[in-house]
Amino acid sequence: MIKTLNKNSSIDEIMKALHSDGAVIVANLVDDEVVDKILKELKPHYDKQGTKFQSDFNGYTTLRLYTVPGKSRASFELLAHPRVMEVCDAVLLPHCENYQVGSSTAIEIYPGEKKQELHRDDDFYPKRIPGVEWQVSALWAFDDFTKENGATRVVPKSHDLREIDDIPEDDVVQAVMPKGSVLFYMGATVHGGGANNSELSRGCMISTYSLGWLKQEENHYLSIPREVVDSYPDQIRRLLGYQSHGPELGTYPGVPDGVWPEDD
Repeated sequence: MIKTLNKNSSIDEIMKALHSDGAVIVANLVDDEVVDKILKELKPHYDKQGTKFQSDFNGYTTLRLYTVPGKSRASFELLAHPRVMEVCDAVLLPHCENYQVGSSTAIEIYPGEKKQELHRDDDFYPKRIPGVEWQVSALWAFDDFTKENGATRVVPKSHDLREIDDIPEDDVVQAVMPKGSVLFYMGATVHGGGANNSELSRGCMISTYSLGWLKQEENHYLSIPREVVDSYPDQIRRLLGYQSHGPELGTYPGVPDGVWPEDD
């Protein structure tokens, strides 16, 4: 099972479970109003391009949006949530000077969707360093996650890099949690979307956070116009990758830490 903690749990409790099991739920971390505001901003984008990325892997009765920060300013509240930053600090900062958002995706799984293929989010990186996690993810429930409506399937302790093909179905559990909760999981933890056997859709937002010296999964520099990024708070711009890593990696001439100055 996946351990479920409450929003008042300490970061030490969260990290103990995350390091042990590769995943942990923190229930009711934000109010419904936060989620509803994001959904309102995402709706026109779902209507326009939600089916664009349907595939065998993503599903054919699932809507998906990439680069959520470019579509919803309200999403910043989740993207840079203080508890999320604490988890990222604990997982990533031992191996880098700063971290970044690798990707941020909104997903709505509709009735009739089949379970997704089990996978690791960080498998697109070609190498591994023993003892180093490339990334950590925060999956926010935009609806109550139930076994019937496709709650995310997770294999606890699978961040040990066991072979996915050898994982029996009995080892797979579902991240059942109420709306406004967050599932933290390691980049190496095996997981996948669940089958929706209910009569309603279930939505979520997944943001991955990677080591600052790695190439990001999404290219924010091209997918979000510069004039839009310039209007973002400094913390969000930095999370999207607009900062150098240390004094030499990713620098921009004339800017000490590689961050664009705000427009005069």
